[in-house]
Amino acid sequence: MSDQHLTAHVPADESARVEDASAAARPRRNLLAGAAGRNLGLVIALLLICAVGVATAGERFASLDNLMTILRLAAVIGVLSVGVTFVITAGGIDLSVGSVLGLSSVWASTLATQAMAEQYHWVVMVVCALAVGLGAGLVNGVLIAYGRVVAFIATLAMLVAARGLAEMIANRQTQVVRVEAFRDFFRSDLLGIPVLVWIFAVVAVAGWVLLNRTTFGRRTVAVGGNPEAARLAGINVRRHTMYLYALAGLAAGIAGVMMLGRTTAGSSTNGQLYELDAIAAVVVGGTLLAGGRGTIVGTVFGVLIFTTLTNVFTQNNLSISAQAIAKGVIIVAAVLLQQRIAERSRAST
Repeated sequence: MSDQHLTAHVPADESARVEDASAAARPRRNLLAGAAGRNLGLVIALLLICAVGVATAGERFASLDNLMTILRLAAVIGVLSVGVTFVITAGGIDLSVGSVLGLSSVWASTLATQAMAEQYHWVVMVVCALAVGLGAGLVNGVLIAYGRVVAFIATLAMLVAARGLAEMIANRQTQVVRVEAFRDFFRSDLLGIPVLVWIFAVVAVAGWVLLNRTTFGRRTVAVGGNPEAARLAGINVRRHTMYLYALAGLAAGIAGVMMLGRTTAGSSTNGQLYELDAIAAVVVGGTLLAGGRGTIVGTVFGVLIFTTLTNVFTQNNLSISAQAIAKGVIIVAAVLLQQRIAERSRAST
């Protein structure tokens, strides 16, 4: 009798242990499948690219000067990408940020603006660039939210118009920044780190707080996940959409100031095709193109991955065409991975 009792309970005990083990492993799997897992994958990808750089370029790649070069190049694209992250998280797209960057850099470096900056303070140039970026973003937002123009078309029109206006203002010439205080500030270092990198860090932290710790961020995710449900929940979707494109324009204005500080010149060609690099960094970082999920941390890693990859190609004297092919492969791989993760999440629910 006791033997039968024992044999009857051993399988139950084993199944209980299996269930307990699977239950203990489930949180770990969920953790790795979430934001932590995605960020870990990005870190590994960045480390692999760095390892290739060290193996192929040696000390030229691993030097501190080269590290600062990578960070300076990443800073401008990074600020643009933070703004684009909010738009894509809400299910939109902004193709105009690169052109708005160029327009803001040109407008802030006109002779009239520089004369006012010399008379008062170089902050006048900063305010001018931010105002131009914010204004262009508001135009996009109003057209998309209230004019019901498709985001792709509205921002494509702004891409062309902003670039054309920049060419008209600059007369297709490069405008050199002659305000020494402006140049000295944006080309200086703080604690051994370039000011441009500090600006990128501040914008990234502010973007993370705004997206993850505020009502604005929660509304952004809600609008991207289901606009109709967000509207029924009491969110003014049109107004919020306008704010998002204004935010992206403001980020483009900040990037325009940074571009002026880095190159000391305003040009209508500044920021050309930067919108594609920004979107690519956002997508590779883990923000869903369909909306409903965004990550500032992932965007930062995405920017660093592309910038480091470009630096490795440059260090090894490889062609720009090869760089473009490598970027294209990475973008396609990231989108395919997003689709697979989305299918798994739908299957699990």
